[in-house]
Amino acid sequence: MLKWRAAARTDAGCQRQRNEDNYYVSPDNRVFAVADGMGGAVGGARASKLAMEAVEKQWKASPPPTDSAGIQKWLAETVGQANHAVWSSAEEDSSVRGMGTTVVVAVQSDDNHMQIAHVGDSRAYLVRDGKIKLLTNDHSVVQEMVRAGRLTEEQARINPYKNLITRCLGHEENVQVDHTPVETLTHDWVVLCSDGLPTVLRDEQIGEVARDATDPDKVCEELVKQTLDGGAPDNVTVVVVKFMDDGSDNGSNQ
Repeated sequence: MLKWRAAARTDAGCQRQRNEDNYYVSPDNRVFAVADGMGGAVGGARASKLAMEAVEKQWKASPPPTDSAGIQKWLAETVGQANHAVWSSAEEDSSVRGMGTTVVVAVQSDDNHMQIAHVGDSRAYLVRDGKIKLLTNDHSVVQEMVRAGRLTEEQARINPYKNLITRCLGHEENVQVDHTPVETLTHDWVVLCSDGLPTVLRDEQIGEVARDATDPDKVCEELVKQTLDGGAPDNVTVVVVKFMDDGSDNGSNQ
């Protein structure tokens, strides 16, 4: 069984006064999550916080099982609970009516697979052998146009509607959740992030930071630093997980 280490960073960015992102890493170092809120400074921050609190509450009440099938069921229930927390809060408080949040949640299994659930345009990447692969499909107008062949990725980066998402937590009583499994190997990196990271850094730049690195904390710091150096028009949040075949490093999962 692989070992792994994780680290996380969040920053309000260069143009926002308030950070509407939130993240969660469980005490057992198996559950990793990022949420990017929307709905104004108050509503966005509340929505993402509620989502991460729901993940934490679910972990405390019933930590995910260790098998992939059980984790998928746990993720579906957990994201459903997060959606209900945001939706019900907005229904009860007219001052934040319409708030919502993206979410990406990942759980490592005991068979060397990571199960990922996501809603919105927060992302999960895999970095392996120096190459980066996007694991999730953004639920956004622009990315749907890219998948349909109507825009290139480069055109999508500068499209004025790039932040218009088609699915999020909190806008409806029930939400459709995408599930992505990925096998994890020694030396792999998994990167979870809000869209503030890929708005500034191209996927290849994200992969380059992790490619020759060994320390998750330094990778997080460098990714956030490069985003800030690039102007960081939005909040940026990063959770990185580094996989290894021994537990010699401090901070490993066991």
